[in-house]
Amino acid sequence: MNKIKDIKAFSLLDSRGTPTLGVHLALSDGSKGFSIVPSGASTGKHEALELRDNDQHYYFGKSVNRAINNVNDTIFTAFFDKSFASQEQFDNALIQLDGTENKSNLGANALLGVSLAFARAVSSSKKLPLYRYIGGEQAKKLPTPMLNILNGGAHAKNNLDIQEFMIVPKGIEGFSEQIRASCEIYGALKQLLQKNSLSVSVGDEGGFAPNLKNETEALDLICQAIENAGYTTNQVKIALDIASSEWVAGEYYFLPKTKEKLTANDLINRYVSLCNLYPIISIEDGLGEDDFENWKTLTKELSKKIMLVGDDLFVTNKERLVKGIKENIGNSILIKLNQIGTLSETLNVINIAKNHGYKPIISHRSGESEDSFIADLTVATNSPYIKSGAPCRSERTAKYNRLLLIEKEL
Repeated sequence: MNKIKDIKAFSLLDSRGTPTLGVHLALSDGSKGFSIVPSGASTGKHEALELRDNDQHYYFGKSVNRAINNVNDTIFTAFFDKSFASQEQFDNALIQLDGTENKSNLGANALLGVSLAFARAVSSSKKLPLYRYIGGEQAKKLPTPMLNILNGGAHAKNNLDIQEFMIVPKGIEGFSEQIRASCEIYGALKQLLQKNSLSVSVGDEGGFAPNLKNETEALDLICQAIENAGYTTNQVKIALDIASSEWVAGEYYFLPKTKEKLTANDLINRYVSLCNLYPIISIEDGLGEDDFENWKTLTKELSKKIMLVGDDLFVTNKERLVKGIKENIGNSILIKLNQIGTLSETLNVINIAKNHGYKPIISHRSGESEDSFIADLTVATNSPYIKSGAPCRSERTAKYNRLLLIEKEL
């Protein structure tokens, strides 16, 4: 078997100009793998620990030199000249080396960078596309994209509390045609905003970030853009990422931009009303990450009609997902590699979700890079959806471009 000959991490930039890790890994046959670790802004408190230096005089405390040193010293020393029979064996060795439940010793960002670089190196050694190495011969399904075309919440400095308004072209056949429709709708939305003298500046994930009266105006604009681009709401649906964990204030939810103070029931009733009025097929993080009792009510109200997606609720964590399954909370899960810290743990969570009828949605983070790993991951796991932002900004389109190339291969 191939042995580890080199592991080296260094500081690169994510799409917000914040330091992150790039990791290079080389095997004894000369095969190499490279990865760049993403980073979130709207993060769940139960995520694995992203290790940063907290030196306020250097990159505002966001540098990752400690994580880099952990890769270059601790991980490299432990793994040099060793061989591993599988991705799972390699990742388990990383987890054991860290020795903590939330990766706080070495940092989830350090572990993830090494885990993904190893996967790429082995796929290169086996002369396999990355999606085939991860998923085997069964990896053959392209996802439907969920494109965040209008931003609010923590991703934009406008007056919308809902974080993401997405279009989902699930009624259109073929990934390339779905992307074409999405780009045309995105362009039609830009024209609408300009016509109404609204800002067409974009948020962290490439969606437009205008100031609007409320969420219904945002939804009306999106529906009009779908129509103006020549499509119907039977072909193109809408998904929302509420990101309501950002709103939790004791027993209430406080919406920081509109200054509303709402109960969980108020929010549930609002979601039911919006779903009755608009072609919404998915609501993500409609309630807080620890509000399990009210999540049960939300699930009873809407789970037969739409996807109820847990992001901060589940944080790609097996224990939290299993708890949600047992308590009948939600019916879908957002999958983010850096929430848990290794590829193998991520694959395990995806399998648990599928085995219990929960739809996995593979997702980017707001702090992204040109690394397109999640595109291959989506195909490898035959996941039904990928969420990678607007068809704008190269760190977002990198994922869509990779999927367009995979579509040609398949």
